[in-house]
Amino acid sequence: MRVIALSTLREFWRRHPPAQVPLESWYAEASRATWKSPAEVKLAHRNASFLPGDRVVFNIKGNDYRLIVAMRYRSQIMYVRFIGTHREYDKVDATTV
Repeated sequence: MRVIALSTLREFWRRHPPAQVPLESWYAEASRATWKSPAEVKLAHRNASFLPGDRVVFNIKGNDYRLIVAMRYRSQIMYVRFIGTHREYDKVDATTV
């Protein structure tokens, strides 16, 4: 899948260095993936949560961080909508960010 935008992830891990390796690993895996449905994502990430509007929430670094992406399965694109600490995640509406 094509991940838009790596720059958002880089900006985050510059502020939160412990997130760098887990986010790089997630990015590498997601970039190689060809997920065609939520079920395929779930096979790879059993802790992923699915929201309306084809949004997926990934737990990063043992749930220290949360990553919300908007999936476009047909075009094989995922858009990074939010990356933050668990506390920051609790303050956003994951279905609208």
